[in-house]
Amino acid sequence: MSTLVAPVPPHSTDRRRWAVLAVVLFAAIVDLLDATITNIAAPTIAADLRGGDALVQWLGASYSLAMGVLLVVGGRLGDKFGRRRLFLIGITGFTLASIACGLAVDSASIVAFRLLQGAFGALLIPQGFGILGAVFPRDEIGKAFGVFVPALGLSAVGGPILAGSLIDADLFGLGWRSMFLINIALGGLAIGLAARLLPHDTGDRAVTVDVLGSGLLAATMLGLLYGLVDGSSHGWTLRPILSLAVGAGFFALFCLRQRAAASPLIEPSLLKDRGFTSGLILGLVFNAAVSGLLFVLSLFLQDVLHRTPTQASLGLAPIAAGIVVSSIAVHNLIARMGRTLILIGLALTLTGTLALLALVQTQGSGLAGWALILPVFVTGLGLGTCFGTIYEVTLSGIDPKESGSASGSLSATQQLANSVGAAAITTIYLHTSGGTALSLAAVAAGVSVCCGLVRLMPREARSRRH
Repeated sequence: MSTLVAPVPPHSTDRRRWAVLAVVLFAAIVDLLDATITNIAAPTIAADLRGGDALVQWLGASYSLAMGVLLVVGGRLGDKFGRRRLFLIGITGFTLASIACGLAVDSASIVAFRLLQGAFGALLIPQGFGILGAVFPRDEIGKAFGVFVPALGLSAVGGPILAGSLIDADLFGLGWRSMFLINIALGGLAIGLAARLLPHDTGDRAVTVDVLGSGLLAATMLGLLYGLVDGSSHGWTLRPILSLAVGAGFFALFCLRQRAAASPLIEPSLLKDRGFTSGLILGLVFNAAVSGLLFVLSLFLQDVLHRTPTQASLGLAPIAAGIVVSSIAVHNLIARMGRTLILIGLALTLTGTLALLALVQTQGSGLAGWALILPVFVTGLGLGTCFGTIYEVTLSGIDPKESGSASGSLSATQQLANSVGAAAITTIYLHTSGGTALSLAAVAAGVSVCCGLVRLMPREARSRRH
């Protein structure tokens, strides 16, 4: 059953609905800003806290790990206890965790606080979409969701640029810490607006949450990530190998739990659907490759080309610009072109990545910044074409009764893929000779695998916005 949300008063329908949209979008932007700032800031933070390469890998991976593990649970908790309540808990906890990150004194504390950020973000984000679905009529919900992609695309530009600018400005001698402490103002504003504008709802106490399944998934990802990062940083001794084995064991238990649980995180029937399963795997590989690509490009610009954080963030801006342009352009083409549009997006992503690989191999540390603009922009065009399209096409053949589980599974998989991809690709970058070229080659290989999976997906995407 879905959460019961108080209807918006008839005398203030349009104004109130769009005010609610503004609150939800603002909270999502604050979340995305903090999710992306470490793409630029990781080398600076690691150097200041003396965390080494392992901290560089954990800064991004820890946030996505917590978000991915708890995203579906966050949605279920909103159904059970009320979306407004969970939204307020999420944004308040997220703000406090951000402040804690800004006050962190060592590697262990900032990773722990990044985990908390991701966990509270997982409580926050699912509630916003549910609230919008409740307050907007069906014939207007497409307009509401249509605002999200370009706005979040611009935030993907703004996050790294904001991070780089604040680091270089060194406000009040705070350095990188100001990136997190700025959420005292941003988070406080979001809390005040949410408390005033979001509609009250009662929730449904009959909704169940698979706590055991969530715990097994968390143990799986922690084991795999710790093994990957520790092995690449300190050598492949017994400890990282054992960690990987333990992670694999917990994953087997998680799969068994999904078959036995009354309310599993992933409905077993979904995995019997070839279209959904292929889309899930494609999304996993694609998002892992992309998250690794963005992190490696940031490290290459700062470590090899010796750009400042601001210059590095501006060097990545064409990717986000490409995402915004293509996501707007393909908005009305998804239903008609379906999986063909995904293939076009993958081809653009692969073309941009191979062009970057060629430049790195031929020019290395002498590479001029202007030479990156076109291939980075083309890569962004490919990403913007794929992101929403993969989601729509994968869900096109799903029974409406399974749409909640399917949607949550895809979103959680994306976050987990971000975590694993950032750790795996940066491992190649940091611990191999010619790391940049090999990392780009690994990304290109992942995108190529995705091209082969496209033909297993549904041909067309049924519109889910009307």
